[in-house]
Amino acid sequence: MIIAGMVKTSLIDFPGKIATVLFTPGCDYNCFYCHNRELIENVEDTLDINEIEAFLKKRQGLIDGVVITGGEPTLHKDLIPFLLKIKQYGYMTKLDSNGSNPEVITACINAKAVDYYAIDYKAPAHRYLEIARGNADVEQVKRTIQILIDTRQFFEVRTTVIPQLSIEDLIQMADELPTVPKYVLNPYTKPSLFLEEDQELIEMPPYSESQIKEFAEILKLYQPNMELIF
Repeated sequence: MIIAGMVKTSLIDFPGKIATVLFTPGCDYNCFYCHNRELIENVEDTLDINEIEAFLKKRQGLIDGVVITGGEPTLHKDLIPFLLKIKQYGYMTKLDSNGSNPEVITACINAKAVDYYAIDYKAPAHRYLEIARGNADVEQVKRTIQILIDTRQFFEVRTTVIPQLSIEDLIQMADELPTVPKYVLNPYTKPSLFLEEDQELIEMPPYSESQIKEFAEILKLYQPNMELIF
């Protein structure tokens, strides 16, 4: 398994758990507002997997779970064996994904490799490729979410409220998905690393906390299990 970064202790990445966060390199999307762009552009600088496993063994009893994020973890063929090894150490597992690989999510479910999923939903269907770029295919993301619902997994859907999304966009997004167990709105913050041609997009002023709270009240009509992260 290729790991490009690690946060040893996090209180915010795995709901209700103390977790270690591991970052995989590479992504099939190219979102202009990505906060982990170094994982897309520099996939050569990786950590020693043996040292990571030794660290996790040493932390048994001190942390509850391990989050695999990216980049896009489902691009890595050894994801499931690695998740199962983590579970053998006694940890719960969380997988962050853009939802682009429903077949891999299905394999994770069949292997009982993941305890909690977080799936990003980035834009209304008609704007998905515009916002997420790369190889983004909204139908694959919708399929992933439906699979998680049908198999009764513990999961959440997350949307970063970038200033390029209008309230009409957000309503469409909430409406075009089936009801999910938890729909999380995250505020937009300017990334430290971005493409030069995206400067104008990056500099657009973000929505205020009060605006996002107003959006959430409207969106509850479509997704009742709405949560905010500030």
